[in-house]
Amino acid sequence: MSGPLEGKVALVAGATRGAGRGIAVELGAAGATVYVTGRSTRARRSEYDRPETIEDTADLVTAAGGQGIAVAADHLDKSAVRGLVDRVADERGRLDVLVNDIWGGENLFEWDTPVWEHDLDNGLRLLRLAVETHAVTSHYAVPLLLRHPGGLVVEVTDGTTDYNRDTYRVNFFYDLAKTSVLRMAFALGHELGPRGATAVAVTPGWMRSEVMLDAYGVREESWRDALAREPHFAISETPRFTGRAVAALAADPDVARFNGRSLSSGGLARVYGFTDLDGSRPDAWRYLVEVQDAGKPADVTGYR
Repeated sequence: MSGPLEGKVALVAGATRGAGRGIAVELGAAGATVYVTGRSTRARRSEYDRPETIEDTADLVTAAGGQGIAVAADHLDKSAVRGLVDRVADERGRLDVLVNDIWGGENLFEWDTPVWEHDLDNGLRLLRLAVETHAVTSHYAVPLLLRHPGGLVVEVTDGTTDYNRDTYRVNFFYDLAKTSVLRMAFALGHELGPRGATAVAVTPGWMRSEVMLDAYGVREESWRDALAREPHFAISETPRFTGRAVAALAADPDVARFNGRSLSSGGLARVYGFTDLDGSRPDAWRYLVEVQDAGKPADVTGYR
């Protein structure tokens, strides 16, 4: 049986791990051809020095039912991104879904550190990786996406517009980066909407990425062991949950109703009816406001 995205072409920029990998796999499960990019390959690791690679992601996409194509690319390198988009155009002649998930900043920010004390070079590097890369990729990829009506651009960030408006996020540089990506989706919505395409921002909740699981010293199979250290981690979700959110958007013929908006994995699960891999529907951002940030003890009843 063919999936709802059979014949569609997606580019997931920043698909080595985390949300990008989860999105790429779920787009593949829906039948799409997915180009996955990043700097970590089987031949060479990025500055992260982690084991995940874009080839691994491409294999997972193919195993899920799509066609995964790994392309090594540093999205700060304009010529590399231009070459990437030219390759997609030459090989497929179209681009239906662009996902800007480039991040790369975990090792560059300092928690609750004011701007005058934070390492300036690291902060500026974070902004380049988290914001400039998205702008470069959209600059080169959007013209291909606009060749056919109905294209979708997804800007992946951390936090909804409402949450980030009222909440200080980690530090000056992190806060600026994640809020900038939300605004990118808003601006792209204004530019793409009249041209027959849609742009949205999507945020995961508290995601059990490879980096997060390592930080708690657990694996996906044993993630609940981390609750002894952080009870609120009970609201967490897999990267595939966000992947299913993006796949649902990409398959929705009426996706334009969300143009320019800030969306969350948990909120979209209520709209489209999908679940996480364990059958739950964690609503992390509502939980954060109503339970964790309110200083209440961990209790996910009614939130997943």
